[in-house]
Amino acid sequence: MENAPHLGLIGLGTMGAALALNIAEKGNAIAVFNRTGSVTDAFMASAGALAGRLTPARTLEEFVAAITPPRSIILMVPAGPVVDDQIARLRPLLGPGDLVIDAGNANYTDTERRVRDCAGEAFDFMGIGVSGGEDGARHGPSIMAGGDAAHWQRMGPLLEAISAKYNDEPCAALMGPGGAGHFVKMVHNGIEYADMQMIAETYSVMRDGMGFAADAVADTFEAWNRGPLASYLIEISGKVARAADPITGGPMLDVILDKAGQKGTGRWTVIEAQHLAVAIPVIEAAVGARNLSARLDDRQKGARVFGAMPQSLPTGSLDTATLEQALIAGKILCYAQGFEMLARASAQFSWDLPMPAIARIWRNGCIIRSEMLNDMARALAEAPGENLIFASPFTAMLRESAAALRKTVTTATAAGIAVPALAAGLSWFDTMRTPRTPANMIQAQRDFFGAHGYERIDGKDAPHGPWGHAAAH
Repeated sequence: MENAPHLGLIGLGTMGAALALNIAEKGNAIAVFNRTGSVTDAFMASAGALAGRLTPARTLEEFVAAITPPRSIILMVPAGPVVDDQIARLRPLLGPGDLVIDAGNANYTDTERRVRDCAGEAFDFMGIGVSGGEDGARHGPSIMAGGDAAHWQRMGPLLEAISAKYNDEPCAALMGPGGAGHFVKMVHNGIEYADMQMIAETYSVMRDGMGFAADAVADTFEAWNRGPLASYLIEISGKVARAADPITGGPMLDVILDKAGQKGTGRWTVIEAQHLAVAIPVIEAAVGARNLSARLDDRQKGARVFGAMPQSLPTGSLDTATLEQALIAGKILCYAQGFEMLARASAQFSWDLPMPAIARIWRNGCIIRSEMLNDMARALAEAPGENLIFASPFTAMLRESAAALRKTVTTATAAGIAVPALAAGLSWFDTMRTPRTPANMIQAQRDFFGAHGYERIDGKDAPHGPWGHAAAH
């Protein structure tokens, strides 16, 4: 062993093993432990030249003893009760100055609770969001840290070193105290759901409406990846569409069942948005679409009872240039909603989230990395507190692309092609440019049946309407 570790990692699943190797590759000694010893053995056997920086442990006591105080222990175990159980097992083994770091996909409310619970302990606790999948964990993820400034001072150099880099800038930053890091990671995942769904909707328009074969879809995504939509998700969508099934030899996409899974972080984003009273309809639509995709039997029954959808689009009604502009508009609207949610949470929880830095650390390492985030980081720095749709260059981009979004949504809808996320973005955009919505009717209804009152546009004092305090029957 090259030097005694001050650092340890628990949980050698796919992400934990990749992160441990990343840490070791950056020159750090690290102790590792997994509840199942055979997993630790297999990990060490595969570590190659990095094994000299790794100290494997067979028991938790041996693991803690192998780390020189003050210890920093990273948890890479499943979110939820498993984290609480692991903290409970560590509690009697830790001492003053030790730091436990949950780097899993935790719900930020659990992180906030764990910070409170550890307040009276000898050791400290912090939660960090890590994005990028296995490849990111191994070679450089985007890291969204939550904790005290002292925690960041201690862990920041390591986290920056193992993070992805964009023009030599580390894609890691302190978001704020407590659960701030996991909250930002949660919103990142919500945006990820929406990004993926909108890409899938344009694929559906090409496949079902325009009759594109998989290779033509791949050509389109590859072309888009050379323009404003350049991003990891567009890049891999092209590769997915290009891939051949090793069993049938046909397109891989044609043999994949259309039931999308989820681990819950998108759903958490939607739930928290409701608590914050902020509208994120594109993300809500994406989560709903995944839920509907799982209802395969009901969808097949619906096709039998009501007639199968979709239908082919009329020849020449849409082209890939229009679809590209529609997706540009949808992406801007989705991110505008996501960053608005972050701003609302920052104010609500007094986190002072570093909004431009969030966009910057998402430029590489994470799943939603894209070139557009450069402009978003500048916009958030130059117009703090402004929604992205009102900031340069996105106002001009929306003026240019909104008509394509409207044409795509209306054309697809007329043919029975479901585009829920793109349609939700369009509806939100239309509402944001409507100076007088029909909410006056809702306020009148609420006053009629519940005497809730309302405000007048002329500012005069009239707390209730002429219908009196009528009760609903």
